[in-house]
Amino acid sequence: MTCLRSAFGAFGFSFLLQAAGAVAPAEPCANLLSLQIPGTHLRITRAEALPTTPAGTLRMSALQPATIPVPIPPYCRVDGILDPRIGVDSKPYAIGFEIALPDAWNGRFLFQGGGGLNGSITPPLGLAGAGDKPALARGFAVVSTDTGHKGAVFDASFMQDQLASLDFAYIAVGRVAVLSKEIIARYYGRPAQHSYFAGCSTGGREAMLMSQRYPTYFDGIIAGDPAMRTGYSNIALAYARAAFTRIAPRDAAGKPDPVADFSAGDKQLLADSIMTACDALDGIKDGMIFDTRGCHYDPKVLECRGAKTPSCLTAKQVSALEQAFGGPKDSRGRDVYAAFPWDTGHLQGAGGPFASFLPNRGPNILASVEQPIDVDIDTLVARVRDNENETLTDTTWTNLSSFFGHGGKIVFYHGTSDPVFSAFDTLAYYQKMAAANGGLEEVLSSSRFYFVPGMQHCAGGPATLDRFDLLGAVVDWVEKGKAPAAVIATGRDFPGRSRPLCAFPKHAQYRGAGNPQDAASFACVK
Repeated sequence: MTCLRSAFGAFGFSFLLQAAGAVAPAEPCANLLSLQIPGTHLRITRAEALPTTPAGTLRMSALQPATIPVPIPPYCRVDGILDPRIGVDSKPYAIGFEIALPDAWNGRFLFQGGGGLNGSITPPLGLAGAGDKPALARGFAVVSTDTGHKGAVFDASFMQDQLASLDFAYIAVGRVAVLSKEIIARYYGRPAQHSYFAGCSTGGREAMLMSQRYPTYFDGIIAGDPAMRTGYSNIALAYARAAFTRIAPRDAAGKPDPVADFSAGDKQLLADSIMTACDALDGIKDGMIFDTRGCHYDPKVLECRGAKTPSCLTAKQVSALEQAFGGPKDSRGRDVYAAFPWDTGHLQGAGGPFASFLPNRGPNILASVEQPIDVDIDTLVARVRDNENETLTDTTWTNLSSFFGHGGKIVFYHGTSDPVFSAFDTLAYYQKMAAANGGLEEVLSSSRFYFVPGMQHCAGGPATLDRFDLLGAVVDWVEKGKAPAAVIATGRDFPGRSRPLCAFPKHAQYRGAGNPQDAASFACVK
Protein backbone atom coordinates (compact mmCIF):
# COMPACT_ATOMS: atom_id res chain seq x y z
CA MET A 1 0.00 0.00 0.00
CA THR A 2 1.07 3.58 -0.59
CA CYS A 3 0.48 6.51 1.75
CA LEU A 4 -2.57 8.78 1.41
CA ARG A 5 -4.75 6.85 -0.99
CA SER A 6 -7.78 8.74 -2.21
CA ALA A 7 -11.32 7.79 -1.28
CA PHE A 8 -11.89 6.18 -4.65
CA GLY A 9 -8.63 4.21 -4.56
CA ALA A 10 -5.13 4.48 -5.94
CA PHE A 11 -6.16 2.98 -9.26
CA GLY A 12 -8.82 5.63 -9.87
CA PHE A 13 -6.46 8.45 -8.96
CA SER A 14 -3.71 7.03 -11.17
CA PHE A 15 -6.19 6.83 -14.06
CA LEU A 16 -7.14 10.49 -13.60
CA LEU A 17 -3.50 11.54 -13.65
CA GLN A 18 -2.87 9.59 -16.82
CA ALA A 19 -5.99 10.90 -18.49
CA ALA A 20 -5.60 14.55 -17.53
CA GLY A 21 -1.81 14.82 -17.29
CA ALA A 22 -0.56 17.31 -14.71
CA VAL A 23 -3.04 18.35 -12.03
CA ALA A 24 -4.07 22.01 -11.73
CA PRO A 25 -4.99 23.72 -8.44
CA ALA A 26 -8.63 23.56 -7.34
CA GLU A 27 -8.54 27.11 -5.93
CA PRO A 28 -6.46 30.31 -6.17
CA CYS A 29 -3.17 30.42 -4.31
CA ALA A 30 -4.22 33.51 -2.29
CA ASN A 31 -7.11 31.56 -0.75
CA LEU A 32 -4.62 29.58 1.33
CA LEU A 33 -3.98 32.69 3.45
CA SER A 34 -7.23 31.94 5.27
CA LEU A 35 -6.59 28.20 5.54
CA GLN A 36 -7.69 26.69 8.84
CA ILE A 37 -7.19 23.05 9.78
CA PRO A 38 -9.12 21.79 12.81
CA GLY A 39 -7.00 20.47 15.64
CA THR A 40 -3.91 22.53 14.70
CA HIS A 41 -2.50 25.87 15.81
CA LEU A 42 -1.72 26.92 12.25
CA ARG A 43 -1.12 30.38 10.85
CA ILE A 44 -0.43 30.96 7.16
CA THR A 45 1.78 34.03 6.81
CA ARG A 46 2.19 34.11 3.04
CA ALA A 47 0.44 32.64 0.00
CA GLU A 48 1.82 34.02 -3.23
CA ALA A 49 1.71 32.86 -6.84
CA LEU A 50 5.25 33.00 -8.27
CA PRO A 51 6.14 33.05 -11.98
CA THR A 52 8.68 30.86 -13.76
CA THR A 53 12.23 31.20 -12.43
CA PRO A 54 14.66 31.13 -15.38
CA ALA A 55 17.42 28.54 -15.60
CA GLY A 56 20.71 29.63 -14.06
CA THR A 57 19.04 31.93 -11.53
CA LEU A 58 19.09 29.88 -8.31
CA ARG A 59 22.11 28.33 -6.60
CA MET A 60 22.13 24.59 -6.14
CA SER A 61 22.76 25.00 -2.38
CA ALA A 62 25.01 26.68 0.16
CA LEU A 63 27.49 23.87 -0.52
CA GLN A 64 27.37 24.26 -4.30
CA PRO A 65 28.07 27.59 -6.01
CA ALA A 66 26.73 26.26 -9.33
CA THR A 67 23.26 27.31 -10.40
CA ILE A 68 20.26 25.15 -11.26
CA PRO A 69 20.44 24.59 -15.03
CA VAL A 70 16.68 24.19 -15.58
CA PRO A 71 13.80 26.63 -15.05
CA ILE A 72 11.49 26.34 -12.05
CA PRO A 73 7.89 26.44 -13.37
CA PRO A 74 5.23 28.66 -11.76
CA TYR A 75 4.12 27.65 -8.28
CA CYS A 76 2.21 28.81 -5.22
CA ARG A 77 4.53 29.59 -2.31
CA VAL A 78 2.95 29.12 1.10
CA ASP A 79 4.72 30.08 4.35
CA GLY A 80 3.33 29.26 7.74
CA ILE A 81 3.94 28.39 11.36
CA LEU A 82 2.63 25.68 13.65
CA ASP A 83 2.27 25.81 17.43
CA PRO A 84 3.63 29.31 18.23
CA ARG A 85 4.65 29.69 21.89
CA ILE A 86 7.14 31.28 24.28
CA GLY A 87 9.82 28.91 25.54
CA VAL A 88 11.39 28.52 28.98
CA ASP A 89 14.18 30.86 27.80
CA SER A 90 11.55 33.55 27.04
CA LYS A 91 12.22 33.22 23.31
CA PRO A 92 9.46 32.76 20.73
CA TYR A 93 9.22 29.31 19.16
CA ALA A 94 7.13 27.84 16.36
CA ILE A 95 7.52 25.17 13.68
CA GLY A 96 8.12 27.20 10.55
CA PHE A 97 7.56 25.70 7.11
CA GLU A 98 7.44 26.66 3.46
CA ILE A 99 5.64 24.61 0.82
CA ALA A 100 5.85 25.01 -2.96
CA LEU A 101 2.72 23.93 -4.87
CA PRO A 102 3.36 23.82 -8.64
CA ASP A 103 0.71 25.02 -11.08
CA ALA A 104 1.23 21.78 -13.01
CA TRP A 105 1.38 19.15 -10.25
CA ASN A 106 2.55 15.61 -11.00
CA GLY A 107 0.61 14.09 -8.10
CA ARG A 108 3.70 13.57 -5.92
CA PHE A 109 4.83 15.07 -2.61
CA LEU A 110 8.45 15.47 -1.51
CA PHE A 111 9.66 16.51 1.95
CA GLN A 112 13.05 18.21 1.73
CA GLY A 113 15.42 17.56 4.65
CA GLY A 114 17.34 20.26 6.49
CA GLY A 115 20.97 20.89 7.42
CA GLY A 116 23.14 21.49 10.48
CA LEU A 117 20.88 22.21 13.46
CA ASN A 118 18.32 23.73 11.09
CA GLY A 119 16.99 27.01 12.50
CA SER A 120 16.03 28.41 9.10
CA ILE A 121 13.92 27.33 6.15
CA THR A 122 15.79 26.38 3.02
CA PRO A 123 13.79 27.12 -0.16
CA PRO A 124 11.76 23.99 -0.96
CA LEU A 125 13.28 22.95 -4.26
CA GLY A 126 14.03 19.27 -3.64
CA LEU A 127 17.70 19.09 -4.66
CA ALA A 128 19.15 16.19 -2.65
CA GLY A 129 19.86 13.23 -4.91
CA ALA A 130 18.02 14.89 -7.80
CA GLY A 131 20.95 15.66 -10.09
CA ASP A 132 20.45 18.79 -12.17
CA LYS A 133 16.66 18.75 -12.07
CA PRO A 134 15.17 19.43 -8.61
CA ALA A 135 11.87 17.92 -7.57
CA LEU A 136 9.95 21.19 -7.90
CA ALA A 137 11.06 21.51 -11.53
CA ARG A 138 9.62 18.02 -12.13
CA GLY A 139 6.20 18.96 -10.75
CA PHE A 140 6.51 17.68 -7.17
CA ALA A 141 4.90 19.63 -4.33
CA VAL A 142 7.85 20.26 -1.98
CA VAL A 143 8.04 21.31 1.67
CA SER A 144 10.87 22.29 4.02
CA THR A 145 10.97 23.31 7.69
CA ASP A 146 13.15 24.92 10.35
CA THR A 147 12.09 22.10 12.77
CA GLY A 148 10.76 24.49 15.39
CA HIS A 149 13.34 27.19 16.13
CA LYS A 150 15.27 30.11 14.62
CA GLY A 151 19.04 30.51 14.74
CA ALA A 152 22.36 30.11 12.96
CA VAL A 153 23.12 26.76 11.38
CA PHE A 154 25.02 25.42 14.42
CA ASP A 155 23.35 27.47 17.17
CA ALA A 156 22.37 24.89 19.80
CA SER A 157 20.95 27.33 22.35
CA PHE A 158 17.41 26.17 21.57
CA MET A 159 18.17 22.82 23.18
CA GLN A 160 17.68 24.22 26.69
CA ASP A 161 13.97 24.28 25.85
CA GLN A 162 12.51 20.77 26.12
CA LEU A 163 9.91 21.04 23.39
CA ALA A 164 12.31 22.78 21.01
CA SER A 165 14.72 19.87 21.47
CA LEU A 166 11.97 17.36 20.81
CA ASP A 167 10.79 19.27 17.76
CA PHE A 168 14.31 19.24 16.29
CA ALA A 169 14.85 15.61 17.18
CA TYR A 170 11.73 14.18 15.57
CA ILE A 171 8.38 15.85 16.30
CA ALA A 172 8.50 18.75 13.82
CA VAL A 173 9.18 16.68 10.71
CA GLY A 174 6.30 14.36 11.56
CA ARG A 175 3.92 17.28 12.14
CA VAL A 176 4.96 19.08 8.94
CA ALA A 177 4.61 15.88 6.90
CA VAL A 178 0.99 15.41 7.99
CA LEU A 179 0.17 19.10 7.59
CA SER A 180 1.71 19.26 4.11
CA LYS A 181 -0.36 16.35 2.89
CA GLU A 182 -3.50 18.09 4.16
CA ILE A 183 -2.57 21.37 2.43
CA ILE A 184 -1.87 19.51 -0.81
CA ALA A 185 -5.20 17.67 -0.68
CA ARG A 186 -7.12 20.90 -0.10
CA TYR A 187 -5.27 22.95 -2.73
CA TYR A 188 -5.57 20.39 -5.53
CA GLY A 189 -8.81 18.78 -4.43
CA ARG A 190 -7.14 15.40 -4.13
CA PRO A 191 -4.33 13.84 -2.06
CA ALA A 192 -0.82 13.04 -3.20
CA GLN A 193 -0.61 9.64 -4.82
CA HIS A 194 2.96 9.05 -3.63
CA SER A 195 5.09 10.67 -0.93
CA TYR A 196 8.89 10.94 -0.86
CA PHE A 197 11.57 12.27 1.49
CA ALA A 198 15.08 13.32 0.43
CA GLY A 199 17.88 14.96 2.38
CA CYS A 200 21.60 15.04 3.01
CA SER A 201 23.59 15.53 6.26
CA THR A 202 20.96 16.49 8.86
CA GLY A 203 18.46 15.92 6.06
CA GLY A 204 19.91 12.42 5.70
CA ARG A 205 19.36 11.85 9.42
CA GLU A 206 15.78 13.09 9.04
CA ALA A 207 15.32 10.73 6.09
CA MET A 208 16.40 7.79 8.25
CA LEU A 209 14.18 9.12 11.02
CA MET A 210 11.16 8.90 8.74
CA SER A 211 11.80 5.22 8.00
CA GLN A 212 12.29 4.46 11.71
CA ARG A 213 9.73 6.61 13.59
CA TYR A 214 7.13 7.33 10.91
CA PRO A 215 7.23 4.12 8.83
CA THR A 216 3.91 4.65 7.02
CA TYR A 217 4.36 8.31 6.02
CA PHE A 218 6.55 7.90 2.93
CA ASP A 219 6.79 5.53 -0.01
CA GLY A 220 10.36 6.37 -1.03
CA ILE A 221 13.24 7.85 0.98
CA ILE A 222 16.72 9.12 0.00
CA ALA A 223 19.28 9.50 2.81
CA GLY A 224 22.59 11.15 1.90
CA ASP A 225 25.72 11.48 4.11
CA PRO A 226 23.50 11.17 7.19
CA ALA A 227 24.33 12.88 10.50
CA MET A 228 22.95 9.81 12.22
CA ARG A 229 25.13 9.71 15.36
CA THR A 230 26.96 12.98 15.63
CA GLY A 231 28.24 12.41 19.16
CA TYR A 232 30.46 9.60 17.92
CA SER A 233 31.44 11.28 14.66
CA ASN A 234 32.50 14.32 16.69
CA ILE A 235 34.72 12.04 18.80
CA ALA A 236 36.33 10.85 15.58
CA LEU A 237 36.98 14.43 14.47
CA ALA A 238 38.41 15.39 17.87
CA TYR A 239 40.61 12.28 17.78
CA ALA A 240 41.89 13.17 14.31
CA ARG A 241 42.54 16.79 15.29
CA ALA A 242 44.47 15.62 18.35
CA ALA A 243 46.60 13.31 16.21
CA PHE A 244 47.52 16.18 13.89
CA THR A 245 48.00 18.66 16.75
CA ARG A 246 50.46 16.39 18.60
CA ILE A 247 52.93 16.50 15.72
CA ALA A 248 52.36 20.15 14.84
CA PRO A 249 55.17 22.71 14.82
CA ARG A 250 54.69 25.83 16.96
CA ASP A 251 53.65 29.17 15.55
CA ALA A 252 55.05 32.58 16.57
CA ALA A 253 52.84 32.57 19.68
CA GLY A 254 54.07 29.13 20.73
CA LYS A 255 50.82 27.37 19.87
CA PRO A 256 50.62 24.18 17.81
CA ASP A 257 49.90 24.87 14.11
CA PRO A 258 48.48 21.65 12.63
CA VAL A 259 48.08 23.26 9.23
CA ALA A 260 51.88 23.17 8.97
CA ASP A 261 51.94 19.38 9.49
CA PHE A 262 51.76 18.66 5.77
CA SER A 263 53.10 20.92 3.06
CA ALA A 264 51.37 21.17 -0.29
CA GLY A 265 54.07 18.85 -1.60
CA ASP A 266 53.41 16.33 1.20
CA LYS A 267 49.69 16.30 0.39
CA GLN A 268 50.37 15.78 -3.30
CA LEU A 269 52.82 12.99 -2.46
CA LEU A 270 50.17 11.29 -0.34
CA ALA A 271 47.48 11.75 -2.99
CA ASP A 272 49.72 10.26 -5.67
CA SER A 273 50.59 7.34 -3.41
CA ILE A 274 46.93 6.58 -2.67
CA MET A 275 46.16 6.66 -6.36
CA THR A 276 49.09 4.40 -7.19
CA ALA A 277 47.76 1.85 -4.70
CA CYS A 278 44.02 2.06 -5.41
CA ASP A 279 43.14 3.90 -8.62
CA ALA A 280 43.53 0.92 -10.96
CA LEU A 281 41.65 -1.53 -8.71
CA ASP A 282 38.51 -0.77 -10.75
CA GLY A 283 40.28 -1.66 -13.98
CA ILE A 284 41.37 1.79 -15.13
CA LYS A 285 43.59 4.64 -14.00
CA ASP A 286 41.34 7.68 -14.19
CA GLY A 287 42.02 9.65 -11.00
CA MET A 288 39.02 8.11 -9.21
CA ILE A 289 38.73 5.19 -6.76
CA PHE A 290 35.58 3.16 -7.33
CA ASP A 291 36.63 -0.02 -5.49
CA THR A 292 36.34 1.77 -2.15
CA ARG A 293 36.30 -1.32 0.06
CA GLY A 294 39.15 -2.88 -1.89
CA CYS A 295 41.44 0.08 -1.21
CA HIS A 296 43.64 -1.08 1.68
CA TYR A 297 46.15 1.73 1.61
CA ASP A 298 49.06 1.83 4.09
CA PRO A 299 50.77 5.22 4.50
CA LYS A 300 53.85 3.43 5.83
CA VAL A 301 54.96 2.99 2.22
CA LEU A 302 55.88 6.68 2.33
CA GLU A 303 57.78 6.62 5.62
CA CYS A 304 61.29 8.09 5.39
CA ARG A 305 64.16 5.69 6.05
CA GLY A 306 66.39 8.61 6.94
CA ALA A 307 66.01 12.36 6.91
CA LYS A 308 62.83 13.97 5.62
CA THR A 309 62.85 14.61 1.88
CA PRO A 310 60.17 15.74 -0.60
CA SER A 311 59.67 12.10 -1.57
CA CYS A 312 58.78 10.73 1.88
CA LEU A 313 56.89 11.47 5.10
CA THR A 314 58.25 11.40 8.63
CA ALA A 315 57.30 8.63 11.04
CA LYS A 316 55.22 11.17 13.02
CA GLN A 317 53.30 12.20 9.90
CA VAL A 318 52.60 8.57 9.04
CA SER A 319 51.47 7.79 12.59
CA ALA A 320 49.11 10.77 12.62
CA LEU A 321 47.57 9.66 9.33
CA GLU A 322 47.11 6.10 10.59
CA GLN A 323 45.36 7.33 13.72
CA ALA A 324 43.15 9.92 12.03
CA PHE A 325 41.96 7.71 9.17
CA GLY A 326 41.74 4.61 11.37
CA GLY A 327 39.16 6.13 13.70
CA PRO A 328 39.07 6.26 17.51
CA LYS A 329 39.19 3.23 19.79
CA ASP A 330 38.42 3.02 23.49
CA SER A 331 40.79 1.75 26.19
CA ARG A 332 39.77 -1.84 25.44
CA GLY A 333 40.61 -1.49 21.76
CA ARG A 334 36.99 -1.39 20.58
CA ASP A 335 36.03 0.81 17.64
CA VAL A 336 34.15 3.91 18.76
CA TYR A 337 33.58 5.18 15.24
CA ALA A 338 34.33 3.89 11.76
CA ALA A 339 37.53 4.42 9.84
CA PHE A 340 37.51 6.96 7.00
CA PRO A 341 38.05 5.77 3.41
CA TRP A 342 41.38 6.56 1.80
CA ASP A 343 40.35 9.03 -0.87
CA THR A 344 42.17 12.06 -2.23
CA GLY A 345 39.23 14.39 -1.60
CA HIS A 346 40.17 14.20 2.09
CA LEU A 347 43.52 15.85 1.37
CA GLN A 348 42.59 18.95 -0.60
CA GLY A 349 39.61 21.16 0.12
CA ALA A 350 37.27 22.09 -2.71
CA GLY A 351 36.54 25.57 -1.42
CA GLY A 352 33.38 24.55 0.40
CA PRO A 353 32.58 25.23 4.05
CA PHE A 354 33.77 21.82 5.22
CA ALA A 355 37.21 21.98 3.53
CA SER A 356 39.19 18.75 4.01
CA PHE A 357 39.92 16.07 6.58
CA LEU A 358 43.56 17.11 6.87
CA PRO A 359 44.26 20.42 8.65
CA ASN A 360 44.01 23.42 6.33
CA ARG A 361 43.63 27.18 6.40
CA GLY A 362 40.47 27.17 4.32
CA PRO A 363 36.99 27.52 5.79
CA ASN A 364 35.83 24.69 8.00
CA ILE A 365 32.64 25.45 9.89
CA LEU A 366 32.94 22.25 11.94
CA ALA A 367 36.53 22.78 13.10
CA SER A 368 37.00 23.21 16.84
CA VAL A 369 38.47 26.51 18.01
CA GLU A 370 40.63 24.50 20.39
CA GLN A 371 43.20 22.10 19.00
CA PRO A 372 43.53 19.34 21.61
CA ILE A 373 46.86 17.61 22.01
CA ASP A 374 45.25 14.55 23.54
CA VAL A 375 41.76 13.20 24.09
CA ASP A 376 40.38 10.66 26.57
CA ILE A 377 38.19 8.52 24.36
CA ASP A 378 36.52 6.69 27.25
CA THR A 379 35.51 10.00 28.84
CA LEU A 380 34.15 11.34 25.54
CA VAL A 381 32.15 8.15 24.96
CA ALA A 382 30.67 8.38 28.45
CA ARG A 383 29.63 11.99 27.78
CA VAL A 384 27.89 10.97 24.58
CA ARG A 385 26.05 8.13 26.32
CA ASP A 386 24.89 10.52 29.04
CA ASN A 387 23.76 13.18 26.60
CA GLU A 388 19.98 13.06 26.33
CA ASN A 389 19.98 15.05 23.09
CA GLU A 390 22.22 12.47 21.44
CA THR A 391 19.80 9.73 22.49
CA LEU A 392 16.95 11.65 20.89
CA THR A 393 18.64 12.52 17.60
CA ASP A 394 20.59 9.33 16.82
CA THR A 395 18.90 7.34 14.05
CA THR A 396 20.44 3.89 14.42
CA TRP A 397 17.32 1.77 14.95
CA THR A 398 17.34 -1.10 12.46
CA ASN A 399 13.81 -2.56 12.69
CA LEU A 400 12.21 -1.29 9.48
CA SER A 401 9.68 -4.11 9.17
CA SER A 402 6.65 -1.79 9.01
CA PHE A 403 8.30 0.55 6.51
CA PHE A 404 9.32 -2.32 4.24
CA GLY A 405 6.02 -4.06 4.94
CA HIS A 406 3.94 -1.37 3.21
CA GLY A 407 6.31 -1.37 0.22
CA GLY A 408 8.61 1.46 1.33
CA LYS A 409 11.96 1.92 -0.43
CA ILE A 410 14.98 3.62 1.11
CA VAL A 411 18.23 4.48 -0.66
CA PHE A 412 21.45 5.61 1.03
CA TYR A 413 24.37 7.41 -0.59
CA HIS A 414 27.60 8.71 0.93
CA GLY A 415 30.64 10.51 -0.45
CA THR A 416 33.87 8.63 0.18
CA SER A 417 35.71 11.94 0.77
CA ASP A 418 33.20 13.24 3.31
CA PRO A 419 35.40 14.77 6.06
CA VAL A 420 32.50 15.07 8.54
CA PHE A 421 30.86 11.64 8.60
CA SER A 422 32.55 8.47 7.41
CA ALA A 423 30.96 6.63 4.50
CA PHE A 424 32.01 3.41 6.24
CA ASP A 425 29.83 4.31 9.25
CA THR A 426 26.75 4.65 7.04
CA LEU A 427 27.66 1.36 5.36
CA ALA A 428 27.94 -0.28 8.81
CA TYR A 429 24.40 0.86 9.64
CA TYR A 430 23.15 -0.44 6.29
CA GLN A 431 24.71 -3.85 6.94
CA LYS A 432 23.24 -4.02 10.46
CA MET A 433 19.86 -2.94 9.14
CA ALA A 434 20.03 -5.62 6.44
CA ALA A 435 20.91 -8.31 8.98
CA ALA A 436 17.96 -7.24 11.16
CA ASN A 437 15.50 -7.41 8.26
CA GLY A 438 16.10 -10.80 6.71
CA GLY A 439 19.62 -10.41 5.34
CA LEU A 440 21.15 -8.47 2.47
CA GLU A 441 19.52 -10.40 -0.36
CA GLU A 442 16.11 -9.81 1.19
CA VAL A 443 16.76 -6.12 1.90
CA LEU A 444 18.00 -5.45 -1.63
CA SER A 445 14.37 -5.71 -2.70
CA SER A 446 13.64 -2.56 -0.65
CA SER A 447 16.90 -0.71 0.01
CA ARG A 448 20.21 0.16 -1.67
CA PHE A 449 23.48 1.78 -0.57
CA TYR A 450 25.79 3.73 -2.90
CA PHE A 451 29.31 5.02 -2.37
CA VAL A 452 29.99 8.25 -4.29
CA PRO A 453 33.74 8.17 -5.01
CA GLY A 454 35.60 11.38 -4.23
CA MET A 455 32.53 13.33 -3.12
CA GLN A 456 32.96 15.46 -0.03
CA HIS A 457 30.10 16.33 2.35
CA CYS A 458 26.94 16.04 0.23
CA ALA A 459 28.61 17.61 -2.84
CA GLY A 460 31.89 18.74 -4.36
CA GLY A 461 35.43 17.44 -4.21
CA PRO A 462 38.54 17.78 -6.35
CA ALA A 463 37.83 14.52 -8.23
CA THR A 464 34.22 13.41 -8.11
CA LEU A 465 31.07 12.79 -10.12
CA ASP A 466 28.47 14.24 -7.75
CA ARG A 467 25.53 14.75 -10.11
CA PHE A 468 23.17 11.75 -10.11
CA ASP A 469 19.42 11.24 -10.23
CA LEU A 470 18.53 9.00 -7.33
CA LEU A 471 15.14 10.71 -7.09
CA GLY A 472 14.09 9.47 -10.51
CA ALA A 473 15.45 6.03 -9.64
CA VAL A 474 13.45 5.83 -6.41
CA VAL A 475 10.28 7.04 -8.14
CA ASP A 476 10.68 4.28 -10.75
CA TRP A 477 11.27 1.75 -7.98
CA VAL A 478 8.20 2.79 -5.99
CA GLU A 479 5.82 3.32 -8.88
CA LYS A 480 7.04 0.88 -11.53
CA GLY A 481 8.81 -1.78 -9.47
CA LYS A 482 12.06 -1.04 -11.30
CA ALA A 483 14.89 -1.53 -8.79
CA PRO A 484 17.94 0.73 -9.34
CA ALA A 485 20.93 -1.56 -9.90
CA ALA A 486 23.10 1.38 -10.99
CA VAL A 487 22.65 5.14 -11.25
CA ILE A 488 24.61 7.20 -13.77
CA ALA A 489 26.78 9.95 -12.29
CA THR A 490 28.45 12.93 -13.92
CA GLY A 491 30.40 15.91 -12.61
CA ARG A 492 31.05 19.50 -13.59
CA ASP A 493 34.81 19.01 -13.29
CA PHE A 494 34.76 16.11 -15.78
CA PRO A 495 32.89 17.23 -18.91
CA GLY A 496 31.89 14.24 -21.01
CA ARG A 497 32.67 11.67 -18.30
CA SER A 498 30.04 9.38 -16.77
CA ARG A 499 30.22 6.40 -14.45
CA PRO A 500 27.68 4.06 -12.89
CA LEU A 501 27.21 4.28 -9.15
CA CYS A 502 26.71 0.64 -8.23
CA ALA A 503 24.67 -0.59 -5.30
CA PHE A 504 26.59 -2.28 -2.47
CA PRO A 505 28.19 -4.84 -2.48
CA LYS A 506 29.14 -4.06 -6.10
CA HIS A 507 31.32 -1.33 -7.58
CA ALA A 508 31.91 0.02 -11.08
CA GLN A 509 34.62 -1.93 -12.94
CA TYR A 510 35.97 -1.07 -16.38
CA ARG A 511 35.11 -3.82 -18.87
CA GLY A 512 38.57 -3.60 -20.45
CA ALA A 513 37.28 -2.17 -23.73
CA GLY A 514 35.19 0.76 -24.87
CA ASN A 515 35.28 4.49 -24.26
CA PRO A 516 36.69 4.95 -20.73
CA GLN A 517 34.70 8.20 -20.40
CA ASP A 518 31.37 6.42 -20.93
CA ALA A 519 29.42 4.66 -18.16
CA ALA A 520 28.44 1.99 -20.70
CA SER A 521 32.04 0.76 -20.63
CA PHE A 522 31.72 -0.20 -16.96
CA ALA A 523 29.97 -3.09 -15.22
CA CYS A 524 28.81 -3.47 -11.63
CA VAL A 525 30.82 -6.29 -10.05
CA LYS A 526 31.51 -7.64 -6.58
